[in-house]
Amino acid sequence: MGALDEGHFNVELKGNGVKLGGCIELGFEEERETTVAIEDAVKVLLQGLGEDINREGLRNTPLRVAKALREGTRGYRQKVTDIVQGALFPESGLESGIGHAGGAGGLVVVRDLDLFSYCESCLLPFQVKCHIGYVPSGQRVVGLSKLSRVADVFSKRLQDPQRLADEVSSALQDGIKPTGVAVILQCSHIHFPNFESAFLDSNHRGWVKVIVCSGSGVFENDKADIWGDFLSLLRFRGINVEKIHPRDSDDKCWCPSQAISKMGAANSGMIAAVASILRSLGEDPLRNELLGTPTRFVKWLMNFRNCNLEMKLNGFGLCRLDAVRSNGNKDIHSELNLPFWSQCEHHLLPFQGFVHIGYISTEGVNPIGKTLLQSIVHFHGFKLQVQERLTRQIAETASSLLGEDVMVVVEANHTCMISRGIEKFGSNTATVAVLGRFSTDPVARANFLESIPNSATAG
Repeated sequence: MGALDEGHFNVELKGNGVKLGGCIELGFEEERETTVAIEDAVKVLLQGLGEDINREGLRNTPLRVAKALREGTRGYRQKVTDIVQGALFPESGLESGIGHAGGAGGLVVVRDLDLFSYCESCLLPFQVKCHIGYVPSGQRVVGLSKLSRVADVFSKRLQDPQRLADEVSSALQDGIKPTGVAVILQCSHIHFPNFESAFLDSNHRGWVKVIVCSGSGVFENDKADIWGDFLSLLRFRGINVEKIHPRDSDDKCWCPSQAISKMGAANSGMIAAVASILRSLGEDPLRNELLGTPTRFVKWLMNFRNCNLEMKLNGFGLCRLDAVRSNGNKDIHSELNLPFWSQCEHHLLPFQGFVHIGYISTEGVNPIGKTLLQSIVHFHGFKLQVQERLTRQIAETASSLLGEDVMVVVEANHTCMISRGIEKFGSNTATVAVLGRFSTDPVARANFLESIPNSATAG
């Protein structure tokens, strides 16, 4: 799969139902038509969510989504041969039969390559930490940066972790003709609860993780000694790859969206729009692996429809609690690490993290329960949002219940930070909203911020 030989490469693609050849070359007009087609489909999705596509925050969303999808699937339009053939360098002493595993140079390993790909089951991006090893032969080595570029070509397509590993391994084996190639991928897929389950499951896992491997040549046998060398070179750098997902496992799909398939019927117009997006990207919606993808994506997206939910919140409604104004002492109370999930309205990509709420309560007034504050967070999270607005809305709603002295900090990981041009992994965004005394008292702000644990956004 994913071989560099163009004939083999074409067969592999057709085997997946995608008749693309080595790549797709689009002219300016064709590229513009493709972008417009995706924009039109995104408008259908936004209208299906009950949104006004002409409001300020959404006016340019269709174009932004189209550009992000085109960029995130650019691998369909790239030739792997162009990357490798100009990056092979002669290196004496790599004749067959000399040295370890047929190459005097022994094992070459490149670790911790950050990639992302779009999951073919749900169209959400997933993160990839890629490790590649190969044993040179034939008196030639490849430029190390090209290992990353080859992996990036295959990751920039709709993918499954195991197939991605297989394609990278096969492409490098056919392209540089080494003694063998090994690929290990550590993949992380965001796991969103639906609106209802978010209120019921306080221990919901934010990520689903899997480790897969693939090998060719001397690495084809996963029991071979050379695998031990490769794994050791990962372990001594602190890379834990102990739980590699077996290829013959009954658990074939890691994507959490598979559970969504059991939900009720989805909007047929929105499903047709997603199928149109797949075709615009060069995919075939009738490919076996993509048959349920439009439905799963729409059902997931509908968690963020624009609906005016009546917010009773444990019987409190939105009435203000009358705090007793006195000269008594005031204490800072806090609820930390309240999880949230939301959807960026600029790119229709998820973001998730934790909310920290602090408030000043007069002595003798009971603090508000965590369940109520968590409900406020979920109510505002399950909408098309931007983090700044989400932070302000939580603060304003909380102040209607807690009194005017409220401070809210939201820490979030944004999928758009890894799936667009900057591709910045591990970044985190913090936003703050302050009301009442917190806006004028730096000591109160500092005391609350110091109470937030460093591990709040771990994982």
